[in-house]
Amino acid sequence: MKYIESRKNDEIKQINKLSKTKQIKKTGTYLIEGFHLVREADENEQEIVTLLATEKNEEDRLVKKYYDNTLIISEEIAKDLSETQTPQGIFAVLKIKTEDKTPDFKGQWVILADVQDPGNVGTIVRTADAAGFDGVVTSLETADIYQPKVQRSMQGSQFHLPIYRMDLEDAIKKAKIADLTVYGSEVNSEAVPYKELDRTDNFALVMGNEAHGLSENTLKMTDKNIYIPILGKAESLNVAVAAGVLMYGLKNI
Repeated sequence: MKYIESRKNDEIKQINKLSKTKQIKKTGTYLIEGFHLVREADENEQEIVTLLATEKNEEDRLVKKYYDNTLIISEEIAKDLSETQTPQGIFAVLKIKTEDKTPDFKGQWVILADVQDPGNVGTIVRTADAAGFDGVVTSLETADIYQPKVQRSMQGSQFHLPIYRMDLEDAIKKAKIADLTVYGSEVNSEAVPYKELDRTDNFALVMGNEAHGLSENTLKMTDKNIYIPILGKAESLNVAVAAGVLMYGLKNI
């Protein structure tokens, strides 16, 4: 194992840049943080390029397993790399797996249309995993799933189901070609209340941008547009909360 104490170390500088989408795309790698995520990556056979751990974690089984690819770093470096106030002192640089460009649209899918907040994106992916969905598609304007905040919010669900990034219109067209019923979500009482739908085992649920929802063009592409009745005085639900309600509500269970 190699010991690094200085934040000015060139290798550390490059790893620190993995919080930026540009560097992620350039290197084909991304950074995860914390014991839970690193263990999930290991258990789900992700390619760990480099493991980073502080001295207090030097005897951890994961550190020993990746002995030849481990950097032992100072607490100062750990604080620099961390997205949290109290870093656990373990990180991993993972290789991005190259998925087929076209999803195998079978079963139940969530399509994210320009969802911007990393926490919302991660929570929706995690909920899709929990609800037994078959995959997630993110539009080209949705927050990059390899950003550290999105990775942390997904809590390992990113390793349990396929996630694709592609043009929104193309994703909807391909879902329809695959005979999935495409539902668009909107805050509009003229849409169909989700509880009134006939249940199907094959569908795609399209969730829109936090501020603007789904565009008129997108709403015209769907088979049906659905909404969650608002019973109180709130104007709308948070997109991740709404996605959770709809994912479980649309399941044929």
